[in-house]
Amino acid sequence: MKSTRGFTLVEVILAITIIATGLMVLTNSWSGTFNRLRKTQVQVQMAALLERKIVEIEREYKGKPLDSIPETKEDTFGSDLPEYSWKMTSQKLELPDISPILAAQSEGGTALDLVSMMKMFTEHLNKSIREVKIEVIYKDIRKPISIDIVIYMIDYDRPLPMPGAS
Repeated sequence: MKSTRGFTLVEVILAITIIATGLMVLTNSWSGTFNRLRKTQVQVQMAALLERKIVEIEREYKGKPLDSIPETKEDTFGSDLPEYSWKMTSQKLELPDISPILAAQSEGGTALDLVSMMKMFTEHLNKSIREVKIEVIYKDIRKPISIDIVIYMIDYDRPLPMPGAS
């Protein structure tokens, strides 16, 4: 009788195939996890930079006239974060004039007073509010990633154009 010690060639090839398959599955899993982790880190960094930029812009223009806010402004976050940049765009807020709707629904002198007051108030709000969009951009290898937020800067000191109002 012949003693069978050791492995046959088929068993060795089968074992190597199983090990190689397992290593491929683990490598793909780790690679996907690493990519998700990297993407999450970038998104957290972008959110923190966006929050920081909002505070800086609010502080820079607080107490100043809304006309001093530029229509566009952009820059980087310095040499510490060269792959991140920011952009700010601003515009006057344009509320729709609903006075024609009110005029069509009403009849009489008091309604006309309400229409003129509403028109005056809409014009006042259009001059007192500025829409500011702040965007943070990450220059990725494949394509840039960006997040943005819109804030409204309000001039609370602008007097109401109504007699007797403060």
